[in-house]
Amino acid sequence: MAVRLQFENSNDIGVFANLTNSYCLTAFGGSENFYSVFEAELADHIPVVKACVAGTSLVGRMTVGNKNGLLMPNSTTDQELMHIKNSLPDNVVVQRIDERLSALGNCISCNDYVALIHPDIDRETEEIIADVLGVEVFRQTIAGNVLTGSYAAFTNQGGLVHPQTSIEDLDELASLLQVPLVAGTVNRGSDVIGAGLVANDWIAFCGLDTTATELQARPAAFPGDVLTSLPAVKYVGALLSVSQVDGVTLFACQVVESVYKLRNAQPSQIVDEMRNSLIDSMM
Repeated sequence: MAVRLQFENSNDIGVFANLTNSYCLTAFGGSENFYSVFEAELADHIPVVKACVAGTSLVGRMTVGNKNGLLMPNSTTDQELMHIKNSLPDNVVVQRIDERLSALGNCISCNDYVALIHPDIDRETEEIIADVLGVEVFRQTIAGNVLTGSYAAFTNQGGLVHPQTSIEDLDELASLLQVPLVAGTVNRGSDVIGAGLVANDWIAFCGLDTTATELQARPAAFPGDVLTSLPAVKYVGALLSVSQVDGVTLFACQVVESVYKLRNAQPSQIVDEMRNSLIDSMM
């Protein structure tokens, strides 16, 4: 299932939230609606914690974590650290690290088993990532970009990466991660995947500007639920009629099928094909 929402007037919800299989952090401040959306979907399964890091609301870009642990920058205050430690499950290791590249969420992307990190991260930090998060660590780039956390988002089920990722790189990354990957965008064409999307193995949250076409690529990227669950996609702050929802579901099957037909094409061609298909369906 996918949920669309905003933080104040920003669609970059991945900047203000960090979601894993065992907890969710959301930013202090903003409207109560932002926190309540996460709480409504997740509170029965995992704790949803309001937090700030280094006095900012950028919890999604300053922290990185998985079901095993959470890493925070050295600028995190003692009070912030203790609040988060006391709010998360006892089996989650929370640790501050002294890393020059302190926007950890931009420099590291991970699931419960593998982490892709900025090539210039310190060796000591790399060892801490492996130890605290319990993952294999690989120094990588995404479509030539060193900010792996900004240009990729993946779970134990699958992932979404920068739209200009080549087929060869897509295959290499999928081989490292051992999950299926799809090249695509969020928030009406944004290639900053990590900022516009947070996901775990059973749910994804994305910016309100994310289009129906972009949502239809999500089941291929995060196949934790089947395509037939798409009528349950929630548009926070907007209403759709039943006929529109059914129409999106039928179109979703066509779009996802097109992605596989275009497996040997460049990702930009795939995006263009999906956009053209959507326009044709509306005429």
